[in-house]
Amino acid sequence: MSPELLFQQALNGLSFGALLFILAAGLSLVFGMMDVVNLAHGAFYMLGAYVALSVVQLTGSFWLALVAAPIALGALGLLLEPLLLRRLRGRHLDQVLLTIGVSLVIVDQIGLLWGREVRSLPFPPGLDGSVALIGGVYPVYRLFVIAFGIALAAAIAVIYRRTKLGMLIRAGVEDAEMLGALGVNTDRLFAITFAVGAALAGLAGVIAAPVFGLQPGMDVDALLYSLVVVVVGGLGTLGGAVAGSVLVGPVDTFGKVLFQEFALAVIFAIVALVLLFKPTGLLGRIRIAR
Repeated sequence: MSPELLFQQALNGLSFGALLFILAAGLSLVFGMMDVVNLAHGAFYMLGAYVALSVVQLTGSFWLALVAAPIALGALGLLLEPLLLRRLRGRHLDQVLLTIGVSLVIVDQIGLLWGREVRSLPFPPGLDGSVALIGGVYPVYRLFVIAFGIALAAAIAVIYRRTKLGMLIRAGVEDAEMLGALGVNTDRLFAITFAVGAALAGLAGVIAAPVFGLQPGMDVDALLYSLVVVVVGGLGTLGGAVAGSVLVGPVDTFGKVLFQEFALAVIFAIVALVLLFKPTGLLGRIRIAR
């Protein structure tokens, strides 16, 4: 592999890792704080991409879609948590069955409303070109994805560490029952947390759509990769989502280049090694029993 190709694949890995962080951060937060196994996360990602497609078709603005889709998915999450999930706290098998059902309903509705053919979302103006980098050209949009992922991680870190909401989220991850005993409205906090997780999934769908397109099955791929990231990085921590994304993104990218037939096996080999030597994930912690 030439140095130029090596550099470009490294950027591709970072770009994919940034996208995985946006996708997996919400899933990790929901499980870490709410103890909810949300297997509808991939469907939220897919729905976000298709909402963005409709917004772009109606307005021609990718940037409006980047705002509208997460808001729409956040509103959906804010509706689903009290309506369906609140009564199932701590019942993981029931949560799995319910969220799989929600996922199937969402995917079927997407097929009815938007069809089942492969669709594409155009790159936003100004980010649809390429720049010269180390003996070659590289898409500007992928550089934008890297920068966006870093900026989002920094913004989430500030909220998580420096705000009252972040303090409540950290306390909820440690011991939600004690937080409720101190007078905090945990039902409202959990609803907001689930809405944020759904909004992040929708945001990832918008960001990914110009690169990967929109097609049936994209929800399954998104859920699979997000689960891998949170297992490798560690559930319930922002650092775990970052660590898992930074590791899985480049490994998957280089695996598809160097070991095309075994790329998926390489990813799951990493998962197996992490679970063998550090079952809580790279930066995960032992969860308090509830």
